[in-house]
Amino acid sequence: MRHPFNKISVIGLGYIGLPTAATIASRGIEVVGVDVNERVVSLISQGEVHFSEPDLDMLVKAAVTTGKLRATRNPEPAEAFIIAVPTPIVADKRADLSYIEAAARSIAPVLRPGTLVVLESTSPVGATAQLARWLAEQRPDLSFPHQKGEQADILMAHCPERILPGRMVTELVENDRILGGMTPRCAARALELYKTFVKGACLITDADSAELVKLTENAYRDVNIAFANELSMICDRLELDVWRVIELANRHPRVNILNPGPGVGGHCIAVDPWFIVESVPEMARLIRTAREVNDHKPFHVLEQIRHHAERFKAPVVACLGLAYKADVDDLRESPAVEIVSHLAGEKLARMLVVEPFVEALPKELAGFDNVVLADLREALSQADIVVLLVDHSMFRAVTASQLLNKIVIDTRGFWRDRPAG
Repeated sequence: MRHPFNKISVIGLGYIGLPTAATIASRGIEVVGVDVNERVVSLISQGEVHFSEPDLDMLVKAAVTTGKLRATRNPEPAEAFIIAVPTPIVADKRADLSYIEAAARSIAPVLRPGTLVVLESTSPVGATAQLARWLAEQRPDLSFPHQKGEQADILMAHCPERILPGRMVTELVENDRILGGMTPRCAARALELYKTFVKGACLITDADSAELVKLTENAYRDVNIAFANELSMICDRLELDVWRVIELANRHPRVNILNPGPGVGGHCIAVDPWFIVESVPEMARLIRTAREVNDHKPFHVLEQIRHHAERFKAPVVACLGLAYKADVDDLRESPAVEIVSHLAGEKLARMLVVEPFVEALPKELAGFDNVVLADLREALSQADIVVLLVDHSMFRAVTASQLLNKIVIDTRGFWRDRPAG
């Protein structure tokens, strides 16, 4: 099968870049994956993956074995570059675009006229245009869309990812994609690229709108989660069952309240709304407040644990789950990690942490002598207080007898049918 691209480079081989690179390679296109982490490059070169995701290991193994996927630390010429590097927030809740700038500097020397550069990293509005300016600084011999429009040598677009951990391989292909070109010609070339592997609809817009669409999706979800989390704190104060309140309220035909939790984590919802606040702080009042509510929720859970721990001379607390969501190994921005690290730092209790998807404690917890990674049976047998932080499927099997005579703080409503005796 003939493709409009013979060679594509993916910059950043993390949670988004690696599945993207392997998926494109599975279509018979040569893909060069670039990452600054030598361990990541080494593992992928051996056909192995550095994080857990269903079916990704097989996809990478096949792509490397057939020679369609190579990993390296040094960019090389390609017809298209997909940049999928982190865009974290710094202390003042502003976007850190240094990884994008570093990617620009790394690929600039190998750009050639006609090359397509796509930014997939979730970014504030204007980041794609900023990427074009950084590239232009490095390559004054080439023209870019902000300089020459449709006649530019280099084509630029923003195409945000929309995939869910645990379903990445499927959703990369099936989900609709937003393709935001800096010019119509840029968008048309991006469409050719994404149609090589996307079965969902590819919807064309401008780069700034594409950036805001992704932020809007996650801010919308954040606001809805914040409503549920705020309601849960209100119910705690009123000594009411929030799960029952939500269940009954949702019987209204036009009400669909989400379930609360210990906070909001992950690389998207916990971060992206701040990019909107950064752009228009005087307007984004609801979005800011929702973010503040969700950021505060872990501290509400901490207060609950502290209150109950006062009953014991030397309390043992079992914390079930560290991941930011169920049945994945992704700990990024996890409220569970935040809660456990605060408790550990306070030396309030001996902490038995159960996380079936990791083999060792994350660096945030590894230095505490009062935190131990334990198996579920051990933790439940020794604990005075059991805190369910993540609704991993395996925790569903916990029985009422295992929770008997223990204080249970169920932040997910997972065990409503088996209260402790």
